[in-house]
Amino acid sequence: MAGEKELHLRHELKYRIDSLQHQVLQKKLSTVLKRDPHMGKESKYTIRNLYFDDFRNTALTEKEAGVPNRKKYRIRTYNHSDAVIKFERKTKINQYILKESTRITRAEAERIIAGDCSFLAASQNPLLRDFYREGRCKLMRPVVLVEYDREAYVHSVGNVRITFDTGLRTGLGAASFFDDSCMMSILSDQSIVLEVKYDKLLPQYISGLFPDTIRPPSAFGKYAICRAHQRCLAGNSLSGFACTESNKSCSTSALPER
Repeated sequence: MAGEKELHLRHELKYRIDSLQHQVLQKKLSTVLKRDPHMGKESKYTIRNLYFDDFRNTALTEKEAGVPNRKKYRIRTYNHSDAVIKFERKTKINQYILKESTRITRAEAERIIAGDCSFLAASQNPLLRDFYREGRCKLMRPVVLVEYDREAYVHSVGNVRITFDTGLRTGLGAASFFDDSCMMSILSDQSIVLEVKYDKLLPQYISGLFPDTIRPPSAFGKYAICRAHQRCLAGNSLSGFACTESNKSCSTSALPER
């Protein structure tokens, strides 16, 4: 329809790789792609997300079931700072990903986390108004903290963005979102999540850098892993995950993409 904003749909492929594969890919990618400017002088930066779900745990159950069209809401910060706070909705539409994002203040974030979303009803931002309506109808609430360190590379052709996420960890409560509090590690230091994101096509001179040993992509999700860890701590296993009796930690195997 005329006047509607065109949706920016992207491909997003995920892989589980080890440290050796990471080192090899890192050298190859650095010859073709540029370092993400968000890394600055550092080799990586830290992302902390606070995810929301409704009283039926719809976001989690749809992820488990591999529902082709689903969405998640989250608040995101970088490097344990409140200088930039984003409220986002990430929507999966079959094989595509749509990410919508808007900046909010710390005071606004704290109100949303505390369950006071009434002020969003008058927001000029449609994303925040959508969350307000869903929050009222579906009893949305914060459910899990997800934090990790990211190394990123970008390329203008195809709007390519390739990231390596390490040190996946989670926290116990939403109240500690802005605190540099103790976080629990989820995966081993040797486990790395590779994500390849691009618009319509991934240039062949970039796709050719990836060996066949890291294919096929998996349905690995940091959000689902951290929620599984919550259930393990509570003594309940989650489909696709296993809890050890000794420490209630969760382990996973690569899942087929769905």
